[in-house]
Amino acid sequence: MTTTLLRGRLLSFHRAPLSLTDSQSYLYEEDGGLLMTDGLITALGPYGDVKAKAAEDTVEIDHRPHLIMPGFIDMHLHFPQMQVIASYAANLLEWLNTYTFPEECRFVESAHAERIATHFYDELIRHGTTTAVAYCSVHKTSADAFFAEALRRNMRMVGGKVMMDRNAPQGLLDTPEMGYDETRQVISDWHGKGRNHVAITPRFAITSTPAQMEATSVLAREFPELHIQTHLSENHDEIKFTCELYPDALDYTDIYARYGLLGPKSLFGHAIHLSEREADAMSEAGAVAVHCPTSNLFLGSGLFPLKALARREKPVRIGVATDIGGGSSYSMLRTMDEAYKIQQLLGERLNPLESYYLMTLGNAEALSLADRIGTLEPGTEADLVVLDAAATPAMALKMEVVKTLPEELFLLQTMGDDRAIAETYVAGVALKKELQ
Repeated sequence: MTTTLLRGRLLSFHRAPLSLTDSQSYLYEEDGGLLMTDGLITALGPYGDVKAKAAEDTVEIDHRPHLIMPGFIDMHLHFPQMQVIASYAANLLEWLNTYTFPEECRFVESAHAERIATHFYDELIRHGTTTAVAYCSVHKTSADAFFAEALRRNMRMVGGKVMMDRNAPQGLLDTPEMGYDETRQVISDWHGKGRNHVAITPRFAITSTPAQMEATSVLAREFPELHIQTHLSENHDEIKFTCELYPDALDYTDIYARYGLLGPKSLFGHAIHLSEREADAMSEAGAVAVHCPTSNLFLGSGLFPLKALARREKPVRIGVATDIGGGSSYSMLRTMDEAYKIQQLLGERLNPLESYYLMTLGNAEALSLADRIGTLEPGTEADLVVLDAAATPAMALKMEVVKTLPEELFLLQTMGDDRAIAETYVAGVALKKELQ
């Protein structure tokens, strides 16, 4: 049995903060202790109290003056798009056809998929992300590489083999039968192995025929415990094309509803341009709209109405994500910096407590995994990030005048990146130091 005691400032959320002064929404220990045993958090509180509970042979690591939080959670990104990031294009559909689809064709090769998987997990750890929800390519080889690397690093990851049988290059197409059979095989091979979760993954309605959507529907009925991930209402041209392909549907959201894909474990990337009817349908089903701010800005897709969706009479559940490679940063700090700016443009305010809640407990709740990740509660998994708000000379200079926790969080969000991640723990094991 391996037991480690971390010392530092602890921050963990109990619920969504109602305001910048809502100190009841989180736990904060100025001189805290956190005990980890065999990958789980076993105690936390004032350092002296936790130290007194620790066995004599406990390994102690002092992270003062840094901030220790639950590891960041990224709700939507594309594992095969690491070499697509920073590709110049006018909009979503041009970007997909010019860069993304050709790149994803390369993932038929196991060696390429395995090489990119190594880099992918390195970047997550470097940026303090301990759980992510990822799209693989249409090839089973990509899903095998993705889950094998997650297993090797003992990370709690969600992912799926993409299903797509039209409107893409030949090298990226499966068939309804092949998509169904290979997804079932990925589930059999990887779901529940280590900390892996398989998601049913039709890319979006444009790239799936009605026959494939029906096959997806069958999978959803056969495996109701699995997440479903796809894209929704990202771009006006995409919405128009989608509705032309499914003329009988009321709207884009209704397409997914008709195939039984609208439910509490359904994760819809983007969902920027929802009608009131669609937002009501999302709310009633408990489905999650996943906000991808750097991607939305990079591709010019639109401004996601995060605050407006959250305060509706029928609120929509919300997650936040990088959306690599349409997104422009692996960092959840950078992601929330852009989320803040988008709300500013909409005349709304997103305070830093809300941002850190969304990156941790909020995303864990959106994944229905808050009993395992997203907090520092004893009994949950010891996935942690250690944050250094003075990581660069410019940040250190600003820290000289920072007087409150929200001010420090906002500094980290505005100026921080992978350099602000002092350490990343996965199941109690420090992994970032291995990447130095």
